[in-house]
Amino acid sequence: MSDTDTESVVERVRGAVARGATVRDAIVTEVRSAHERSLGMAAGLDIDERAVSERVDGFGALQPLLDDPTIEEIWVNDDSAVFVARAGVHERLDRNIGRDEVRSLVERMLRRTGRRIDYSQPFVDASLPDGSRLHVVIPPITRESWSVNIRKFSRSLRSLDDLVSAGTLTQGSATVLTDAVRAGLTVLVAGATQAGKTTMLTALCGVLPSGERIVTVEETFELALPNSDVVGMQCRGPSLEGLGEVTLRRLVRETLRMRPTRIVVGEVRGDEALDLLVALNSGIPGLCTIHANSAGDAVRKLATLCQLAGGISAEFVTATIAATVDLVVHCQMGSDGVRRVTDIARPTVGPVGIEMESVWSPS
Repeated sequence: MSDTDTESVVERVRGAVARGATVRDAIVTEVRSAHERSLGMAAGLDIDERAVSERVDGFGALQPLLDDPTIEEIWVNDDSAVFVARAGVHERLDRNIGRDEVRSLVERMLRRTGRRIDYSQPFVDASLPDGSRLHVVIPPITRESWSVNIRKFSRSLRSLDDLVSAGTLTQGSATVLTDAVRAGLTVLVAGATQAGKTTMLTALCGVLPSGERIVTVEETFELALPNSDVVGMQCRGPSLEGLGEVTLRRLVRETLRMRPTRIVVGEVRGDEALDLLVALNSGIPGLCTIHANSAGDAVRKLATLCQLAGGISAEFVTATIAATVDLVVHCQMGSDGVRRVTDIARPTVGPVGIEMESVWSPS
């Protein structure tokens, strides 16, 4: 079947689905109709049900990559540059995705999210139905082609026990973290991109006592927590008129009105750090992630972000972080593609500022 014929089939199936039919029933109807016609797609038409289904209900050429459990991330640089990462190793695929198809796929991905991408807003972050995170940048910010990144999250690593089995944690470090979280301590998870911070955050939430009320704050929804009492909030961009933006800082403030017993911030990266510190200082423990190269760097970055928000002294920030952040867990991905916890440390106030006291290390 030619590309033109395939597109015609896809459009007719989409129309039937829009009228209430299932994808499979619409494809079966299309096949029967084709066999009854004497012109065009005549008897003997071979319709690839999976291909049509992926074009109608899935994400086309990217759907097999999304379905592949060994793939951690997918990115498209242009119509002939499609890459994936498996176990931390990058691989270029021998496939092309046309520019028009990339645009169509992105539009379909964003359709359910309420987010948009255009000349006035050339970046977008969104969550796909399976929890994967989508990031897109378009020209003229990129040179010519749309840049698409899809970060998938592990469905098999959901608990601290899973992380022990995968080699991310030792049994000793898992015990330290379990005891800390159940005791109501605030834990900051640090690491570079792809170090496993979000997976660790999810696993830590999994050992919270059943009576905890958790309020999560994220740029886009990524966390899929196993807890029963969870309210998740995500940011919102401005409208075409520049109105209605909801920032991470605003969401952190809103959590205090929602009777949380635990605040979870998907990633601390801006002036919301100050509002988070104030919330933690009011006695509500938190679980958060931050990009940093070490446990010490994580605390120093948190202090810097608070000061950049303005209006407070370095002495206040230092003392408050030491009083409210109980543990910093540093995650790192090795050259073998395995994510490991390399340090668990406690911030303290020393003669020259915040110092780190190791609670656990691989030794």
